Amino acid sequence: MLQTPLTIQRLYDDNRESLQLGWFAGFPGGERLISGDVASAADQVGHLNLIHPGRIQVFGHQEINYYQRLKTGSRSHVIGELIAGGPPALIIAQGLETPPDILAICDEKNIPLFSTPLPAAQVIDFLRVYLSKKLAQRIIMHGVFMDVLGVGVLITGDSGLGKSELGLELISRSHGLVADDAVEFSRIAPNMIEGRCPPLLQNLLEVRGLGLLDIKAIFGETAVRRKMRLKLIVHLVRR
Repeated sequence: MLQTPLTIQRLYDDNRESLQLGWFAGFPGGERLISGDVASAADQVGHLNLIHPGRIQVFGHQEINYYQRLKTGSRSHVIGELIAGGPPALIIAQGLETPPDILAICDEKNIPLFSTPLPAAQVIDFLRVYLSKKLAQRIIMHGVFMDVLGVGVLITGDSGLGKSELGLELISRSHGLVADDAVEFSRIAPNMIEGRCPPLLQNLLEVRGLGLLDIKAIFGETAVRRKMRLKLIVHLVRR
């Protein structure tokens, strides 16, 4: 299984426009890693929670109001417990003003501090979907991955059995190519596997006797797919 490390810098770059993120403190912390599998990706971000301090902590109206009502000693305890858990980043949502002590501790401990005008719940929902995909377990499999009548079908088998020829025949009958030879599968949910083509091989199908075919150039854009969910595996065998 493959798993690409995800840094806070990458998360910020990928979502800066969608979430209207601003970065206000803890700039050296951009290389902090977010780790986990798809089963726990939803737990990697949430509202302020000292029971799970090691996730991305999002402050909305309720969290900021709660924090501001605390006495100085209680504030120090809360922020100390939070920082001790090593959160990858803090996000102040809804355009709220960041408490000065949180800003200062983020700079001191190099914890990235983001701000967004969007509601906290919207930010959390968006990032949970993003993290589920980015932290998904991945594997590369040999075969031809096709869209057959809207169903993701992986054709496997030993070399020379005609997997690519079968794929070409299906394409000629208005079905779609997702990937040939090397197919990257990701478990984006506990019961959901998504397959796509590595960038270098996109739109290409290698057929014995014909060479490397650019399916998009030959059959048009409707003959290729960017990704599909795996529903069926067809394994070819010699007789």
